[in-house]
Amino acid sequence: MVEENDIPEFSGSELGAMAHLYRGEVYRSTIWRTRLDATTNWSVVSLGLALTISYQSPDSSALPLFLVAMLIGVFLYLESRRYRYFNVWRARARWLEIHFYAPMLRREKVEQHGWMERLAEDYQRPEHHISFPRALGRRLRRNYMWIFSVQTAALYGKCLGAAGSEAGFQSLHIGAFPGWVLATINGIGYVALALYTLNSWRMDKKRFAERMNPISMG
Repeated sequence: MVEENDIPEFSGSELGAMAHLYRGEVYRSTIWRTRLDATTNWSVVSLGLALTISYQSPDSSALPLFLVAMLIGVFLYLESRRYRYFNVWRARARWLEIHFYAPMLRREKVEQHGWMERLAEDYQRPEHHISFPRALGRRLRRNYMWIFSVQTAALYGKCLGAAGSEAGFQSLHIGAFPGWVLATINGIGYVALALYTLNSWRMDKKRFAERMNPISMG
């Protein structure tokens, strides 16, 4: 254990600046976290409206359940973009917690090189710490695969209800596209998203296993 007097001396103004810096990063990450919750809420509300319209009577069309999937896809795209910004502030806050506050609380020496240069570089030349495909996979894994699962189950439940498959798929008919074509497109899209989510989870798991502390800058 390192003695208390071995901790490097920071001036009062420097400690105050670090405290304000950390508080600012936590505040910004909280704001962006709220924006993530907003798009998820929009998706849930949209799906709820589609369910209400399609299941209000046995003769109601299943088409709203198909169309809402595209709207949810737009919300997923927006949320993935927002997650990349959220991750910037989150990474900076965690960087300070790991390299500054944690050693201080353990009464260990706070290293003054390496992590400080990396943080300064990030402030001078800010950049995203996560790629869009990874952000997309994480949002699917955390929220959107559950939403798409409910949407897909509701669509097939409506089409394959008591009326029988042939009559049920007719309720999904739009223009020149027969209902079974749209149902097939929805099924293929769901399976593709599920495979993408699984692959993203495997890549994140592998990355975390290769790094002692995966929650960091980048």
